Amino acid sequence: MTAARQARADYGPVQLAVFLGLEQWQFARARQAGLIGGPDRARGRWAAAAAALARAAQIRAAAGSVPDLGAVRAAGVLSGRLGVAVTADGVEELARRGLLLVADSYKGWPLYDGRVLEAFTGAAAAAEATRAGQLRTAAQAAAYLRIRRSDLNHLTRSGMLTPAKWGRGPWDRRDTFSVSLYRTGDLDQLAARPGIDWAAIRVTPPGRRSPLARLAEAETVLAALAALPGPEAES
Repeated sequence: MTAARQARADYGPVQLAVFLGLEQWQFARARQAGLIGGPDRARGRWAAAAAALARAAQIRAAAGSVPDLGAVRAAGVLSGRLGVAVTADGVEELARRGLLLVADSYKGWPLYDGRVLEAFTGAAAAAEATRAGQLRTAAQAAAYLRIRRSDLNHLTRSGMLTPAKWGRGPWDRRDTFSVSLYRTGDLDQLAARPGIDWAAIRVTPPGRRSPLARLAEAETVLAALAALPGPEAES
């Protein structure tokens, strides 16, 4: 294209992104950050002169090279960059700890900020988050604590242990989730909780009442008492 024709040309958003050598997500990110001004011609189009002044190299650097990603793809990016195995559960745990940011969502699933992923350097933090964030089914959680499945039921019924998330079981519909999943970090905190005689629980034979039963009953009573209205509410 000659200089004269280029001066008269204008670009839509897709064409301008190509002109600047940007992916569409980079173009959208640059627009959101104010790195690219608004259209300066009718019908939402940009003049060629404006495109030439946009300093494409600086925009590309500022927009970053990693798009906003879901947990699985974000885990792949971190694993490759940090040299440690990072899982999707680990990515969610890093976000729970405030070390990654949720930038957007797609079909209800969070998208993690690509610029934060690109700048993240905490290999040890990622490895620990992957360990603590690992989700386990009820059977896996009981095995992790080295207790019977029935013992775990007492912990969940009393509220001492609650699911971190729900997964889809074999009989669930596409929009239902019935499998309780427990965070490993919560299991670690429970195992360190004072007042629970884990040794006694672990040697209780099948068919015998769990030592957790009485503790669970006490927790249930305390929770019920806490939910009662106080004197001010009654008056």
